[in-house]
Amino acid sequence: MANGLIAYLDSIKARDPAARSRWEVLFYPGVLALGLHRLANWLWGGRLYFLARMVNHLSRAITAIDIHPGARIGRNLFIDHGFTVIGETADIGDRVTIYQCVTLGGTSPFDGIGGKRHPTLEDDVVVGSGAQILGPITVGKGARVGANAVVTKNVAPGATMVGPVARPIPVDAETSSGFVPYGTPCEELTDPVQAKLCELEREIERLRAQIKAARDAAEERRSRSA
Repeated sequence: MANGLIAYLDSIKARDPAARSRWEVLFYPGVLALGLHRLANWLWGGRLYFLARMVNHLSRAITAIDIHPGARIGRNLFIDHGFTVIGETADIGDRVTIYQCVTLGGTSPFDGIGGKRHPTLEDDVVVGSGAQILGPITVGKGARVGANAVVTKNVAPGATMVGPVARPIPVDAETSSGFVPYGTPCEELTDPVQAKLCELEREIERLRAQIKAARDAAEERRSRSA
């Protein structure tokens, strides 16, 4: 058990440049929340629902992280900071990283399959701050969800999703260098549609300047001839 805890703390330390020691990481809100969730999930599995909820409420009060006791979580989950919500039927794989203010939320229980109404995050997923992942969808292995993205459809393994209505961008996770903090590779983040719009706006401004210069020149010539 001690070796498992040390390995878990080291996995977080490797993903957080602010961490200086295992003792510091041990008291992270995300670590405390996950530890209490393990207890709540064990009680939930034993049908001790009231006690499980009590542990859940205590955890939320201490850490500002709300993990439903029924959620299934794999190894080495790192929740960086608080104000994150994880729903009852959410499934989280191994080595997932979630930043602050993320919601793994549900949709109507009548739309779910077999009662599944929350997302599934496969191994090595990174979710940026403020992202909302909603419904019984799957975020594939190694995918990255950028800050404030809203995801309501399945995400392919290795994809990077950005935007208020999330969409894929042409960034290959395999060619990126290792772990990408916050789920958004800023140096590679180029929206081709937005880039084209910006290019067109610059061209329009250039043409407007040319037209204005031509009009001013014509007006000056008329003034001289008069």
